[in-house]
Amino acid sequence: MTRPHPDIDVRPITDPELGDWLRAVNTGFLRAPTVPDSELESRRGQFEPGRYLGAFDSGRCVATFRSFAQQVTAVGGAAVQADAITGVTVTATHRRRGILTRMMAQDLAAAKERGDVVATLIAAEYPIYGRYGFGPATWMAEWAIDVPRTGLDRRRAAPDDGARIDLVDGEDVRKLGPDLHERVRRAQPGAVSRDDMWWKINTGVVRYDPTWTEPFYAVYRSADGEVEGLVAYKSDDNWHDKQPHNTATVHWLIASTPTAERALWHYLCSIDWITRVKSGWRSPDDLLPLYLPDPRAARITAQADWLWVRILDVVRALQARTYAGEGTLILEVADKDGLAGGRYRLEASEEGGSCTPTTASADLTLDVSDLAALWLGDESAERLRALGRVREERAGAARSADALLRTSRRPWCPDMF
Repeated sequence: MTRPHPDIDVRPITDPELGDWLRAVNTGFLRAPTVPDSELESRRGQFEPGRYLGAFDSGRCVATFRSFAQQVTAVGGAAVQADAITGVTVTATHRRRGILTRMMAQDLAAAKERGDVVATLIAAEYPIYGRYGFGPATWMAEWAIDVPRTGLDRRRAAPDDGARIDLVDGEDVRKLGPDLHERVRRAQPGAVSRDDMWWKINTGVVRYDPTWTEPFYAVYRSADGEVEGLVAYKSDDNWHDKQPHNTATVHWLIASTPTAERALWHYLCSIDWITRVKSGWRSPDDLLPLYLPDPRAARITAQADWLWVRILDVVRALQARTYAGEGTLILEVADKDGLAGGRYRLEASEEGGSCTPTTASADLTLDVSDLAALWLGDESAERLRALGRVREERAGAARSADALLRTSRRPWCPDMF
């Protein structure tokens, strides 16, 4: 069993310690353990006292942890306040000393005190976060498109319904992107908010990476001029045998309508010299392959868990979402950390849900991490029952839970944070 080391001081860092903290982050992620002055100054613009934790051994920062305010979209479109966790590292010399456990406990306790409904993170490694009550709530897939096999007529790539696609620059993206993203986010369970700093980082105004180069940006406007889609992509320069073999790599693509999304993918497949398109992170049930005359031209190259959720307030989390029908479900939620455990009665409907603590007999018993996996509608209670992670206290309760909780389309988080 890992035992805490009382000589290691876990606490919020101060502004003068930010440079040491960033060096520890770089070390933990196996990057060069240096922080240019320009990056340090840019990072200071994000510094929020109390939400940057460090572990210090004899004055040296040996572990890092950061959280920030975020909103995550629940099923039905409600914005739920989240404690977004990032920058989690423990230096190789200080592993297995309970440092992460101490940092996580501090942060989640503060999030609970603030009234955050859930905590969120993108897990670098799968086995780490389940023991803190997190469960994988969304998954992602990445496709590689073999452009010559798509069956697309590359001579007819432009929209033919009065819409248009134009190349724009970063300044245009910062003007057009936030409103479009908010429309997309409100309609996509699992999507998270993007603040002004996100748009500055992703258009090069703020540069943490000295090797950053500007991507291409393309905007889709409908026939009436409405911005309905944006894509950022880069291309390599790969010629051999006097033939182009270039790959366009999508950094992000958002669209508020299937028409705009289809048009942007067709545009990417029409660019001269591009023979392969890498989709970037997409939903596992993305429509991308079906936008192509030959869906087999799109091959999945990666598929994995993505957004992890830790429920901090069961009542507010279950009341924030809508449901596939009407029904009652009583859940016994186990939480070894004491943040969200208890027995709850969910009265579900298509308009929303009412959730209250109860002493009535439970229908299902499950860990808070498994409730997190079910919350956005992606996981199946019946699957978890088969795995021994959900226990039925009433025969057929897992099937009843799926009828209420699961969604017709899978939730998806387009962002890394």
